[in-house]
Amino acid sequence: ISLYRSVVWFTKGLREDTSGYESASKDFVPHDLEVQVPAIVFLVTGGNSGIGKATALEIAKRDGTVHLVCRDQARAEDARGEIIRESGNQNIFLHIVDLSDPKKIWKFVENFKQEHKLHVLINNAGCMVNKRELTEDGLEKNATNTLGVYILTTGLIPVLEKEHDPRVITISSGGMLVQKLNTDDLQSERTAFDGTMVYAQNKRQQVVLTEWWAQGHPAIHFSSMHPGWADTSGVRHAMLGFHVRFRDRLRSEAQGADTVLWLALSSAAAAQPSSRFFQDWKPVSTHLPLTRTSSSPAEEETLIEILEQLAQTFK
Repeated sequence: ISLYRSVVWFTKGLREDTSGYESASKDFVPHDLEVQVPAIVFLVTGGNSGIGKATALEIAKRDGTVHLVCRDQARAEDARGEIIRESGNQNIFLHIVDLSDPKKIWKFVENFKQEHKLHVLINNAGCMVNKRELTEDGLEKNATNTLGVYILTTGLIPVLEKEHDPRVITISSGGMLVQKLNTDDLQSERTAFDGTMVYAQNKRQQVVLTEWWAQGHPAIHFSSMHPGWADTSGVRHAMLGFHVRFRDRLRSEAQGADTVLWLALSSAAAAQPSSRFFQDWKPVSTHLPLTRTSSSPAEEETLIEILEQLAQTFK
């Protein structure tokens, strides 16, 4: 099944257009997000634009302490200033980290563990590179979507476990529904390169990681989610054809962020079983009918082993 056809299927089946969002939102319970969180510390990766920025702003409006982890200094400082101005919350902190660089992630994690506490980690940052490119460390750039999340989350689990009601939310994508976990070619060396499909595979890997972490760390509530197809800079630049065709039906960045907020803030979300995949404030299946995208425990364990070996290489 092509990703394009499956995106259309997923769009229709799970009400991804704006009118569908409005329909879905009728079932939301506004009270779930009517909270103030002055004592809660959040870390949002990719918080300088798109869904990450919209998420950080709404948390700041609720008086949460927000750590923004971003790659671009100038854009990050602009975003921080805007969030402070709009929310009136000064507790917005900036960390410049390239999440495609494993060494820099490890360094950040070690420093953060010594200086800060953390209640909620939101793995939002990601990239979709449409031609095969390598980092300075020889890693395929899209593959860092998985390795970066793995190192950051694994490294911060000990900090999270010290707090009450800790949570990890990973922003995945509906594109992962067309992918079965593939551990044979994490660096995309053996097959014709398709950046969109590689990205979708990364997002499948993130869902598998979420389920694996949930089993091993029951004190933390882990979830992954699909934000809907939102009109973000990432979609505009990496999926131009899709954006041109569906731009009038895409969600706003704020609409894309609302399920992230619900998972990060509400007691109703914490009452859901850990490990689930969410869309529009509800758990949904991680597999489409008849697609045979389920993986075996052995395949999932292989993914973890590969990521752990890679992560330790750069520590």
